Amino acid sequence: MELRHLRYFVAVAETRHFGKAAERLHMAQPPLSQAIRRMETELGVELFTRTTRQVALTGAGEVFRTDAERILTAVDEAVARVARFASGAEGVLRIGLTGTASYRQLPALARLVHREMPQVMLEVHTEMLTPGQEAGLTERRLDIGLLRPPVRQEGIAHRPVATEPLVVALPEQHWLAEADLVRVEQLRHEDFVMYGATSGSVVHDAVVRGCLASGFYPHRAYEVTETSAALALVAAGLGIALLPDSVRSAPREGVVCKEIEDALVLRLDLAWRADDTSPLLHNLLEVLEQNDMFIEVPEGAT
Repeated sequence: MELRHLRYFVAVAETRHFGKAAERLHMAQPPLSQAIRRMETELGVELFTRTTRQVALTGAGEVFRTDAERILTAVDEAVARVARFASGAEGVLRIGLTGTASYRQLPALARLVHREMPQVMLEVHTEMLTPGQEAGLTERRLDIGLLRPPVRQEGIAHRPVATEPLVVALPEQHWLAEADLVRVEQLRHEDFVMYGATSGSVVHDAVVRGCLASGFYPHRAYEVTETSAALALVAAGLGIALLPDSVRSAPREGVVCKEIEDALVLRLDLAWRADDTSPLLHNLLEVLEQNDMFIEVPEGAT
C-alpha cells in the first residue's frame, strides 16, 4: 500500500462520492474505484458500503480513516519541516559565549531569534573563553560564538556586536564602594580575583595591561574559570575583580560595581566558520544585519 492509496481513501471518505473524489484527485473514476477495491482486498475488510445512491464508511472504514488521516498529516508535516530546514527557517543553532555575554548580549540575541526565526532553537554553551569557542567552531561543535578578539584560528569570520569598558567589582563594604569613579592606581594594594594566566582569557590580559599602565602588576589572590565564581569571591570579601560592564546587568548581592576612569574597552564579536554555507546561518546573519546588531568599533576598543 502506498501513500497515494491512503489519499485516495481519505478523499472518498470525505466526499462520500467516488466521482467527486476523483475530481478532487484529478483522476478518472474507474481507476479510483479499482484502487479502493484493491485496498479492501489487501486489508481483508470492506471500507465502504456502496449503493447506487450513496457511499458510506463501514465501522472498519471509520477506524481506518482516523489512522490514515493521522499518517498523512504526519507525512505532510515532515515534508514541510524538511523544506523549512533546507531554507534555513527551522533548525538548531549551537552558540558558545563568554560568561559575561550571557548577562546582556545573549538575551538580546535570543529575543531577536525568537521573534524573527521562531522555528529555530538555540543550544547555548556558556562560560567559554575565546580559545574554547574557536576550537568549537573549527571542530563543528558550535555554529556561532560570542567571543572577544583577537581570533587566532584561521577560517573564522567575525564581526563586532558590542563594546564595553571594564568595571571594578568590589565587596559592598570596600573602602571604594561609595566612590563615584575609581582609578586603577587606587587598586595597587588590592587582592585580585582573576581568570587564569594561561587560560587565553582576553579579560585577564586586559586587566594586566591596565594595571601595568598604572605602574603595578596585579596581586593575584584567587584564580577562577567562571565569571560567577569571581563575583562569589568578591561577595565574600576575598578580593576585587575587573570585569566587563555587562556584569552590571545581573546584580549580585554583596557586590558593588564601579566605573573606572580611562578604563580599557573590550570588544565582543559574533563569530562563525567562514566556509559555513548553511541557510540557517545565512538567515541569522541577515536578521542581525537588518536589526542593526553589528556595530562600528570605536577607537581604543580592543
